[in-house]
Amino acid sequence: MLFNSLTFVVFFVLVLSAYWTMRSWTARKNLLLVASYIFYGAWNPPFALLLFATSALDFYLGARIAADDDPRARRAWMITSVTVNLSSLGFFKYGNFLLTNFEWTLSKYGVAYHAPQFDVFLPIGISFYTFHSLSYTLDVYRKVCQPTKSLRDFTLAVSFFPQLVAGPIVRAADFLPQLVTAPGLKRGQFYWGLLLMTLGMFEKIVLADTMLADTADTIFGYGGPLQALDAWAGVLAFSGQIFFD
Repeated sequence: MLFNSLTFVVFFVLVLSAYWTMRSWTARKNLLLVASYIFYGAWNPPFALLLFATSALDFYLGARIAADDDPRARRAWMITSVTVNLSSLGFFKYGNFLLTNFEWTLSKYGVAYHAPQFDVFLPIGISFYTFHSLSYTLDVYRKVCQPTKSLRDFTLAVSFFPQLVAGPIVRAADFLPQLVTAPGLKRGQFYWGLLLMTLGMFEKIVLADTMLADTADTIFGYGGPLQALDAWAGVLAFSGQIFFD
């Protein structure tokens, strides 16, 4: 479900309409949580389980870190969180790459080892939500924030769909307090938000996906050697594409 697709527009309008028809803050949070998992599951439903498992694990480890007075135990819980999160991220992003290089290294020493090849599908947004969730246990360990007692609030903080697959990574210490009480809508916020969304869509659709992407593809798709000016134009176009995307 791309942000610049008609499907997302319909999804967003439905969620926004349902949100403002609900008076209970608890019901609104439940709605946002369900909507966030529907949004993520639309890419590949099984990976929504990985998203929940990551959130549930760090919610538990954050509670254990806060509950223990022994510095060694606190450090052990923190290291567990770091190890599990980075191992999961490393497996999905670099598993086959590391196995291939391990096989190549052994071959240099005369060891004929053929690493098994896994058809690993990279979960979208895994880097964002992994570091988002991990930042919580690190903040609790550093006593920057207090552990939340609500699994629902924490899973919502990690899976909140506007920043789930494209960032930015929001620290739990900044996001979780906003879930305690219902925020009020101040004058001008709606129009300011609409302006920011419009600007973002312009940067994504017009600049990144159209003008800059076409320029970069044309330059780097050229079969022959490039002049210095053309090469720089391609680099700048691709950099701008990534930035505005």
